[in-house]
Amino acid sequence: MLFLDIHDTDFDSRFSAILSRSADTSAEVLETVRTIINEVRSRGDQALLEYTNRFDRLGLHGTAALEIGPAELDAAVAQVPADDLAALQLAVERVGRFHEKQKQQTWISTEESDILLGQKVTPLNRVGIYVPGGKASYPSSVIMNAVPAKVAGVKEIIMVCPTPGGEINPAVLAAAKLAGVDRIFRVGGAQAVAALAYGTATIPRVDKITGPGNIYVATAKQLVFGQVGIDMIAGPSEILVVNDGTGNPAHIAADLLSQAEHDELASSILITTERGFGEKVAAEVERQLTQLSRESIARASWDRFGAVIVAGTLEEAAAFSNRIAPEHLELAVADPFGLLPLIEHAGAIFMGHWTPEAAGDYLAGPNHTLPTGGTARFFSPLSVDDFVKKSSIISFSETGLKRLGNRIVQIAGLEGLEAHARSVSLRLE
Repeated sequence: MLFLDIHDTDFDSRFSAILSRSADTSAEVLETVRTIINEVRSRGDQALLEYTNRFDRLGLHGTAALEIGPAELDAAVAQVPADDLAALQLAVERVGRFHEKQKQQTWISTEESDILLGQKVTPLNRVGIYVPGGKASYPSSVIMNAVPAKVAGVKEIIMVCPTPGGEINPAVLAAAKLAGVDRIFRVGGAQAVAALAYGTATIPRVDKITGPGNIYVATAKQLVFGQVGIDMIAGPSEILVVNDGTGNPAHIAADLLSQAEHDELASSILITTERGFGEKVAAEVERQLTQLSRESIARASWDRFGAVIVAGTLEEAAAFSNRIAPEHLELAVADPFGLLPLIEHAGAIFMGHWTPEAAGDYLAGPNHTLPTGGTARFFSPLSVDDFVKKSSIISFSETGLKRLGNRIVQIAGLEGLEAHARSVSLRLE
């Protein structure tokens, strides 16, 4: 863990290791993923079945076994305690209400009497959502991907989820049912991405693939982009906490560790204007680490990519935050709304001492699929907009074209495109 002062002369060089962390795609991974995609593309279900049996240690016979049918789904949901189902249902409802506010409608402008302009908003026909599988799986990922698609009006939601060794968390299937997923397949990895992108006899081709995965899944999404849409390529998780010396060090430490326990490449950073407070948080992190079931993962993350940084002012802290454009940004200060105008780049902003990042992960309402690795400078959280497409509407009347036609011809002439100009000028004669 680094303990730095933002004014240290070697600050940039010492902090650079955290900024440059990533799970780099090796040539070996790239070649493996290309081979899997080509095999699934050329041999379809047969290749999909072979890869699923090999990588997930299954013995499925026939492609029909790849799909989790209604009876198996209901049996899994029945295993989930009623109180857990209630919590998942609450998350679905809250995430749904938030995303309803993002919906845009088709519109037509009649500002000009002889020209109509507008935009047609159309849901995607079919999307695929990837959900990590096994015992350490995430029902919240199902909700965050399926609910905005449902709100957008997507006609069919296909979910793929690996079941290594036959293991699948019943809560994941319960979340899928509550969120309105239409079909579920027990496939994962690059082979699942390839099946969604190109389609097989069993798994239908989709228009867009969303959801997190390991390096093989992320690489596959990169390679099929263009054949289908994708949400984003998510890197290791990260949190930045901005603090002014107020609040409880134990709370801040717990928030930092909430990201460190994700994986060894996660980054947890505190920037505070009070050195003493930063020292208390660092000590509290060490104390809480020993209490975590995922201590080895969280400790590796904290030791390699954790940092406590001392800034002179909150303005300096905000400028630092904008520099790294964090996935999760907590404004753990006395006046978070006063600091908010200084924040330009962040995936999600958590305001005040009673808004831990975990609230956003599960049921606050906003999506937890967020841009990482500084891409919050130009990317936004997953939203309803990711599940629709927009078409421009243009309608000229005869008088409208005659009113603007000469200018159209003029600009076409500037570009040397004679046929463009002629398509208008002929109508003006």
